[in-house]
Amino acid sequence: MIEDFLNTVDERTFKRHGESHVPGERLTSPQALADWLTARGLPFGDTPPRAPDVAAAVALRTALRKALVADTSAAAALQDHPLRLAPDHSGGMRLVATSGPAWLNTIVETVAGSVARGEWARIKLCAAPDCRWAFYDVSRNGRGRWCAMEVCGNRHKTRTYRSRRNGDA
Repeated sequence: MIEDFLNTVDERTFKRHGESHVPGERLTSPQALADWLTARGLPFGDTPPRAPDVAAAVALRTALRKALVADTSAAAALQDHPLRLAPDHSGGMRLVATSGPAWLNTIVETVAGSVARGEWARIKLCAAPDCRWAFYDVSRNGRGRWCAMEVCGNRHKTRTYRSRRNGDA
């Protein structure tokens, strides 16, 4: 869900098979946010999202994407979203966010949980400057750079090869 939330903004500008990818913003209105939340099973209760909710979602997403680019922890991105420990149904403890609507708290709790489990380090933005798609790095050593090796990685390697080849000529 974290990658899906981070990808509600699409910064991709590359061409593939002669077609230019058009970047875009998915959270453009309260209705767009409501549709996105509904599609992911995140309840927003009886009160549908409003413009401030869209702004809060975009602000959190922007902060999380900046944390990924700066290769820092998510702590700075979550600083405006208080967390506390609370007992869960199994007798253990869980992180609980108390910063806003239930859907926003769920996103914050998911991010905080991924940080606590060490999974946040595996969430990355594609290294291709014309992509920047968020993905979960499943490589063995956790050093994956591309959202898709067959697309972004291949384009990078092809550019590097051509650059070397043209430099040698």
